[in-house]
Amino acid sequence: MDRLQVFKALGDNTRYAIYLELARAELPLSTSEIAETLDLHPNTVRPHLERMREVGLLHVEADNQGTVGRPQHRYSLAAEAPSLGLEPASSPLLAGLLANVAAACEPAADDVAGAGRDHGRHVAMIRAEQGQRGCVQAVNAEMVDLGFDPVQSGDARTTTIAFTQCPFRSLAQAFPELVCHLHRGMIEGMAEVLGDARVTRFATLADRDPCQADLAVR
Repeated sequence: MDRLQVFKALGDNTRYAIYLELARAELPLSTSEIAETLDLHPNTVRPHLERMREVGLLHVEADNQGTVGRPQHRYSLAAEAPSLGLEPASSPLLAGLLANVAAACEPAADDVAGAGRDHGRHVAMIRAEQGQRGCVQAVNAEMVDLGFDPVQSGDARTTTIAFTQCPFRSLAQAFPELVCHLHRGMIEGMAEVLGDARVTRFATLADRDPCQADLAVR
């Protein structure tokens, strides 16, 4: 997702209002439902929805509702759309509770990383289908999308990707043995599928130079 285009799209007051309504909605909304809530004409809402769909903010599904004629489109936020802090308050609570449960089980670091690898393999296959077949490129793009604000350095043989921010910082500080190794596993899983690089080092919060990964070209 091009974050500049996302910010431009949400810079319009009407589109931002639509985004807020969709973020709060429990179910996908139709154009007419959005228009009614915001006291706008559906013809005013439609081009804004299309613009938001173009930049990847919205998921669109067709709903025939058993009627004859053109299906009605229903809109919801895309899975990769930024939350803008509008996620339910129960989400961080649930994440914290699950982290407490997992920590109580005292899993081995490699077992934790294994769960991350499964997700990383899945992400890598999707990015490969989208044409991002280089490991460094795909990992960097995924970290951007997740909010890690990665910075690359290195040479032709080894690339270091440093993470200047952590979107899971509060949980990572409380449970570094869980969150950091999930992160490590995810990058290892991506490298395993994409195949042109391998993770030679992953520095966690416990290290002197934390939150970075070294990828060596195969």
